[in-house]
Formats: sequence, C-alpha cells, structure tokens
Amino acid sequence: MMETAHMLAHDVGLVASCQALGIARATYYRFKSPKASVPREPRPSPERALSLPERQAVLETLHSERFIDQAPAEVYHTLLEEGVYLCSIRTMYNILSDHGEVRERRDQLRHPNYKKPELLATQPNQIWSWDISKLLGPQKWTYFYLYVIMDIFSRCVVGWLVASRESAELAKRLIDECCAKQGIDKGQLIIHSDRGPSMQSKTVAQLLADLGIVKSLSRPHVSNDNPFSESHFKTLKYHPEFPKRFSCQEEATSYCRDFFSWYNNDHHHSGIAYLTPAIVHTGQAAKILSTRYACLCAAYNEHPERFVKGMPQEQKLSPAVWINPPERRATFNISQT
Repeated sequence: MMETAHMLAHDVGLVASCQALGIARATYYRFKSPKASVPREPRPSPERALSLPERQAVLETLHSERFIDQAPAEVYHTLLEEGVYLCSIRTMYNILSDHGEVRERRDQLRHPNYKKPELLATQPNQIWSWDISKLLGPQKWTYFYLYVIMDIFSRCVVGWLVASRESAELAKRLIDECCAKQGIDKGQLIIHSDRGPSMQSKTVAQLLADLGIVKSLSRPHVSNDNPFSESHFKTLKYHPEFPKRFSCQEEATSYCRDFFSWYNNDHHHSGIAYLTPAIVHTGQAAKILSTRYACLCAAYNEHPERFVKGMPQEQKLSPAVWINPPERRATFNISQT
C-alpha cells in the first residue's frame, strides 16, 4: 500500500495519492522515515518482589484444601491471626492472575451476541414488518395499543388493530387474518419485529410455525433493525390531523380507519418513487411510471427550454428493499498513465 502511494505521488501528488488510497499522510511519512528500533533491556526485578519459591508457596497456600474456596482477603487475615505473613492481598491477586485464576465467581447474566438481521424483499408479501405503538388515552397514563403489519417492499399496511391492551392473542388473530387475506403460502413469508413481549410470545411463535412463516427479530435496543415500522409510526403521529389524545377506543379506531385508507391509497411515498403503497402492492407500478414518463416526454417535446436538465428520465422503482444491507468495503481503482 505504501509503495503504491509512493509511486502514485510522483504523478498526482502526495495529497491526492493518500486520499485515493485512504491512508493518512502521517502514516506515509512514518513509512518513509521509520525510527530505528532500540532493543529494550529486561526490566530488573524490584528488591521487594517475592522470589519464585516464595510465589510458589503463596500459590500452594491458596490452592490448599483449607483456603481453596476463600478470597485472598480472607486468607490474608486468617494467616495474620495465626502469626503468618506471606504477602499482601494485592500480591495474592497478582499471583492468581498470572495463572489465569482471577474471575467473577458469581453467576451473572451473560448477554448473547445477537446476529444482525439482514432481510431482502424483491416483491410484495415476502417480508412483513410489524410493531405495536401506544396512542394516548383520555387521561394521563391511559393508552390504546395500535398493532400495525406492513409490507416492506410496497410499504402497504396489510393489517392493523386498535386494542385496549397488548396481547399475544390479539397479535395472533391479526397475523392469521392478514395471511388469509393476502393468500400467504407456506415458506413464502418472513415476519420481522422487535423483541416486545407479544412478538416473542409462544402463542405467536406457534402460529408462525403452523403457517410456515419465518420469524425475524431485531437486536435489543437497536431501532434501526426495524426501520419501516418506526418510520410508519412517525408518519402517523406527525400527520396534521393526528389528535393529541383519543377520548375512547372507538374514536382511535375511526381515526386509524381513515388514516390507513389515505396512507395505502392516496399517500405518495418517497421511498417507492412517490407511488402509493396500494399501487406497488398490486403490481401496477410499471404502468403508472410509464404514464408519468409519457406525460413528461410530451411536455418536453412541446417546451424543451423549460427542462433545464435536459430530457426527463423515467423513474424506476427500486428492485430490492433491505433491512440492514450487507456492508461493502470501499474499493479504489487506480490506473497509472
């Protein structure tokens, strides 16, 4: 890498060479003028340090049947009461540490390494995302619970429910009804969610297993693992007509009925080429985009001077939608002349 930077610097300059290769100039300069390495002399042992036989005697004492299950502080003070001094408590710990025998002996919770979900959808009804959000009730500390299931490719809300509580049974019923309505076959669908109690319940897990649906879960405390549901709830709650509170469950249900009808059929979503979710979900995207392009071409032919960027380009719907796309390392193609 450094040799390449050195060769390239003759043609394009050092700054451009380092930027293209992604290295710091300070690293390059250190490579050009390395400091002579001076071998270090072995550090002398302090006079107060224990000799090897003394360290071994301490270790054997700590390993003895009498003290094997006691902490160094207990051993230290017990021996002092018997008129025996071997070393300090800190030295006992150092000796145990040198032999890999210092650790937390209590049973503590060990968090597993959760795998980052990586999901890809290339058409509707491949991956659904679902979540539950609280809607403020008539009084402080009162809530209604909004269950929403959406398709991440089309952004279409395929099912929703307003309830007075969070319940695995209600979630099971909603998922079952959505799968029946969409005609989901076994092995066709992945349902992604966070790690809420309803999402991890045995009731929902059993339903998904019966329907042949793969369950995917976000990592704990990582909101980016469920971006589509999070973004959708933001659209809901930032809508100009969204009320601060709902007086009753019926009012919340009525509002959501109107909102989801607008969202699916009238809302032009920026993430799907400003099409409505219903158009993408029903496979009409190509037809609508072609109609838009024909209209733009006709306008361009009539007044090309009004299109300062030239001939309009046809919009394209993204062929794939990811949750956590795989990371790709940046590469640089450098050609020498």
